Amino acid sequence: MDMQGQRVLKVTQDQAWNALNDPTVLKSCIAGCDKFELSEINTYIVGVAIKIGPVSAKFSGKVSLTDIQPPHSYALNFDAQGGVAGFGKGEAKVSLLPHPEGCELHYSVHSSVGGKLAQLGQRLIDGVAKSLAEDFFKKFEDALQAQYPVLENGASTSPDPSSQASMGIPVWVWPALLIAAGLAFFWRA
Repeated sequence: MDMQGQRVLKVTQDQAWNALNDPTVLKSCIAGCDKFELSEINTYIVGVAIKIGPVSAKFSGKVSLTDIQPPHSYALNFDAQGGVAGFGKGEAKVSLLPHPEGCELHYSVHSSVGGKLAQLGQRLIDGVAKSLAEDFFKKFEDALQAQYPVLENGASTSPDPSSQASMGIPVWVWPALLIAAGLAFFWRA
């Protein structure tokens, strides 16, 4: 399945990039995520428990980042296994662009699944995927708001530099991680 979208974030491009480089923030925003760990440079091991219709499973997988261009864009490849529930794999591209209200996040995902998940109805899969994406973005925007409060004039504040995430290893996998690694498990090829 292919999915694409965009979202305006009320923070600067650098602030969004920093938040998206924080595995703790991403883990807290991804429903059912219990593992989000660096395994090697630009590669992460993830664990997500997902239920869609009658199928519940714990998926374990790997997300690898490529074509990293801080603070603008990256691409990622993902592959996850959920036992008898099936598997998911695919690729995603994410970019951040300046916007008058902060920055704009764009994403596109191409994914496929197999196993029991591939047997579920497309309408059910699409509905759950959309719901999970909206849930992620709401949690992510709340996390950004907490980290970078918006002032009355609409500008966001900058926290103490020591509290910002390291830009050395881009981890901002979650919009893409949720959409790619989490939601991909629901989509049919």
